[in-house]
Amino acid sequence: MSGDRVTPPVLGLRAGDFVEVRSEREILSTLDENGKLDGLPFMPEMLKYCERRFRVFRRADKACDTLGNYTSRRMMHAVHLEGLRCDGGHHGGCQAGCLLYWKEAWLKPAVTGSARPLAQRAPGAGPAAVGLSVAALESAVTRPDPAAAEGRLYVCQATEMSRATTPLAWWDPRQYLRELRSGNVGLWVFVKTLATAWFNAVQRRRGGLEYPHVEGRLEQTPSRPLGLQPGERVRVRSREEILATLNTNHRNRGLWFDVEMIPYCGGEYRVLRRVTQIVDERTGRMTHISGDCIILDGVVCQGCLSRNRLFCPRSIYPYWREIWLERVP
Repeated sequence: MSGDRVTPPVLGLRAGDFVEVRSEREILSTLDENGKLDGLPFMPEMLKYCERRFRVFRRADKACDTLGNYTSRRMMHAVHLEGLRCDGGHHGGCQAGCLLYWKEAWLKPAVTGSARPLAQRAPGAGPAAVGLSVAALESAVTRPDPAAAEGRLYVCQATEMSRATTPLAWWDPRQYLRELRSGNVGLWVFVKTLATAWFNAVQRRRGGLEYPHVEGRLEQTPSRPLGLQPGERVRVRSREEILATLNTNHRNRGLWFDVEMIPYCGGEYRVLRRVTQIVDERTGRMTHISGDCIILDGVVCQGCLSRNRLFCPRSIYPYWREIWLERVP
């Protein structure tokens, strides 16, 4: 089938551009027998956006490697679209809410900036004239695994990240210039982020403390259940209060407090949902989360403080323990 794949031209999109997602027929014609283009799966959760117009949120020229050592990897000809996240509907109800990747081959420039209503697929619509069928696309999201509790592994864009990208050295200056040219970041954020990274590099060489400093000291970490529900308004506790709940690995009962969460300390946000299950990106197995685990609406990793993975556009939702939050009356 790979010899019959149709690949539209690269668009060179920038943040803020309006695009239209190509038709189901056109997109399926770009995929190989595993439902992928250049190693990146087109997932069934994305079909409902076909023939609709959206704005480019950011170019996805790179991604942080959450499967390995948390460095950046190079992605080619892809973007993120505003507000389009995976709902986990074909992946066992995974609640991670990952921002979807869109290859430029799956998009075309929009004639106007107005959004088009959701396109309805005719009942029993058949496969594209060239390419994969919808049924084959849906079956490609799992593969059997007798060792897994559910007897299967899940395949998604996150689990295939290493296959859809190539290594990217943190010191390669071209990756940072691309962020400016694409409109992913503004000049002030760009300068401030690189200045902070340079300061931290000097501090590591001289044995000083990095900014912002995160350090936990507990052996056994505490809990404070609140029973938060979607829609409730909460305040993130101060950095000092949160650090007092962490062990030496920056974790509270196994959940990592990342440096990218510090800018949200003291802010007020709404609970988006409680997270009870996610697909493990390393294994593809469904992981069931015990204890409290919260996602806050609009609170995402900004890629401005992390070592060796600056300006990552994935906007991953951090997970919050309830002891790090307090209700707002």
